[in-house]
Amino acid sequence: MTDRLPHEKGFHVSWDQIHRDARALAWRLDGKGPENGDWRAVVAITRGGMAPAMIVSRELDIRVVDTVSVKSYNHQDQSQPRLIKAPQTEIMGDQGEGVLIVDDLVDTGKTLELVRNLYPKAHFATVYAKPEGRGMVDTYITEVSQDTWIFFPWDMALQYVQPYRGSD
Repeated sequence: MTDRLPHEKGFHVSWDQIHRDARALAWRLDGKGPENGDWRAVVAITRGGMAPAMIVSRELDIRVVDTVSVKSYNHQDQSQPRLIKAPQTEIMGDQGEGVLIVDDLVDTGKTLELVRNLYPKAHFATVYAKPEGRGMVDTYITEVSQDTWIFFPWDMALQYVQPYRGSD
């Protein structure tokens, strides 16, 4: 093996792929809400959860959409998560019951743990999940290894990348 940094074991996600995976997440959640199978609202964890939440809300025809803002990363360095903005109180109701909270990824689970402590009755869904955080999410689509860094399309520009095992 080479002396690569953990984020160099990359999983690149295109706009098309995140769209397909977020639709798959919506299909998995369809009919699973506590109110005759319906969800009252979607809350996106900003910023990564905004695109998947928009797609899920469209697919499931959920018109009430809000955000919860949590900061836990500075570029590639993870820090202790902190709440920056809570969703509207009237949307969250009784501890989030009937609310679908969506994020792009659960990594260590610290962000979802913070939000879950605030809204323990909400349903937590992510597109991607890593083993350390998987216990914090109720529904997800794809699991990736803990040492994989996911490159989302909103963080990327097109450029050449060295092959994983080196050059030819």
